[in-house]
Amino acid sequence: MRLLVIEDEERLAASLVRGLSAVGYAVDVAHDGVTGLHLAREHPYGAVLLDIMLPGLNGYQVCARLRAEGNDVPVLMLTAKSGEYDEAEGLDTGADDYLAKPFSYVVLEARLRALLRRGGARTPAVLEAGDLWLDPARRACGRGETVIALTPKEFGVLESLLRRGDEVVSKQDLLDEVWSADFTGDPNIVQVYISAVRRKIDGPFGTETIETVRGGGYRIRESSPS
Repeated sequence: MRLLVIEDEERLAASLVRGLSAVGYAVDVAHDGVTGLHLAREHPYGAVLLDIMLPGLNGYQVCARLRAEGNDVPVLMLTAKSGEYDEAEGLDTGADDYLAKPFSYVVLEARLRALLRRGGARTPAVLEAGDLWLDPARRACGRGETVIALTPKEFGVLESLLRRGDEVVSKQDLLDEVWSADFTGDPNIVQVYISAVRRKIDGPFGTETIETVRGGGYRIRESSPS
């Protein structure tokens, strides 16, 4: 899942990127409200972590404009302003949750997981294809009763495919959604991870869940033949 962090404190933003990337999220960063608003409009983020005190446009303005445009991306506000009126203003402009600095990273992750569960009305809480299931909030995957261990990037690739159903997902789309926007490595890394996911979710079970569409990309089969 891809997240957007809009935070002008560069050290805090870098810390959030490291922490969130380590648990499997792809993270983009903006250091001002104008850039952050532009990115939020252009990409389908799973959630936005939004500071209030930003140059250009403040967090209240960014959130209010997104909501006015019908963008319902889950928003978690991060701010040094901890007064009850500041919290109320954040929620009134359309934020889904509010966390005052300094905050515990453990609490941040828990709030984010809860936010993603609540904001998941657009897609099922647990993604499924046959007896294969993937729970984005719990970062868990399995086939039937068998739990399958995936690395963060493997999880992200499978999640991106399952969220699209039987739609063909291009290699570039997978790079955009699972890796950060500034990824400059070899795009064939996608094939490496597709192969790794297949070995784990299909190999031991005699199934074929991920189909390669020549010239198009990859998609989840409507059924997983043996």
